[in-house]
Amino acid sequence: MDSGADAGSGAGASAGAVGDGEPVGGAVSDEGERPEERLERAVRAAEQALIEFEIAVETFRVEVENFSRLHHQRLGPMYSRLDELEAQIAEARAASTGDPEDVRKAKEARARVMPMPGIEELFHDWLDSDGLSPEASAMLTDQPVRPPQRVRPSDEARKLYRELVRKAHPDLAQDDTERARRDEFISRVNAAYGRGDEVLLRELSEEWAAGPVAEEWRPSRSEELYARLEWLAQRKELLALVARDLEESAIGGMLKIAPDDPDRLLEEIAEQLLTQVSEREAELAGLLGSGA
Repeated sequence: MDSGADAGSGAGASAGAVGDGEPVGGAVSDEGERPEERLERAVRAAEQALIEFEIAVETFRVEVENFSRLHHQRLGPMYSRLDELEAQIAEARAASTGDPEDVRKAKEARARVMPMPGIEELFHDWLDSDGLSPEASAMLTDQPVRPPQRVRPSDEARKLYRELVRKAHPDLAQDDTERARRDEFISRVNAAYGRGDEVLLRELSEEWAAGPVAEEWRPSRSEELYARLEWLAQRKELLALVARDLEESAIGGMLKIAPDDPDRLLEEIAEQLLTQVSEREAELAGLLGSGA
């Protein structure tokens, strides 16, 4: 996964040259820049880098969640069918041979049908960043309840999502009121992106453009800037842990097989499962026919 950490390395405009006259708040560097101005540039660059990293983590989380859900919806019945066929084949073989070992294997195969082996780890319902399923999030935000249609949202949806997060990210807020407004807005952005809803993302982009513009942050003390940098570093470490967990999950591992086209991976798995189903059905028919 592209961490996006390097994307913000050039972010943040220069604070500008110091005007004529005596500097305020510290000595002037050889380049005509106060220490606080250098810190301000560093903070802004760190903010942009963190936001790019969060975008990368969130887009991957959506892909993992969508892949898990679509995998379960589309392929779950095939896995169930395969398990049932395996049990029927084992039972037919045991009935034909009467061998105690075949009988034991038949009982084991039947026991695996319910529940499906490994299904909890492979198909468990992923929760979103708010601890809700996408369907629950949709209901809370008065949006239509519908499953994702693709593992990866369209290019246009991804573009709109990135633009919105870069503009409205809560980490850019400098007071509690502004953070609350941004938190609420971004939660709706995340829900729309998770469903790949381009129309809603465009509407949210217009809504943000028409909303109040937060005042630009102008730190006045070096201590505040140092504290901000420390907070950003801690946030980055937490996101790195989230990214690692996603990448090491079962679904994350599957996505690594086809990072450029995860939707095609679902189709390939479905084709393989259909082939296996056909083979098992033929095997079962042969066993039942030979025992008639």
